Amino acid sequence: MNYQPRPARTPDELRASIAQRQGQLAASLTELRREIVTIADWRGQINRNRGKVLAGAAVAGFVLGGGIAAVIGRRR
Repeated sequence: MNYQPRPARTPDELRASIAQRQGQLAASLTELRREIVTIADWRGQINRNRGKVLAGAAVAGFVLGGGIAAVIGRRR
């Protein structure tokens, strides 16, 4: 490999670089918080997917009801 050392940076350049990285990190954290709030909003998720939720609830109710009916029917 042809390794070339980076030229030394001045303290002002280092401070500017650190400030830039801090700004990027702050922006990334803000975006991450927004995404987490959106994902964790279960009421919003249900409202956006109301049809799928209702269909899933109907299927689950049908399966559970059939299972309970089968168990009770065997006991009699």
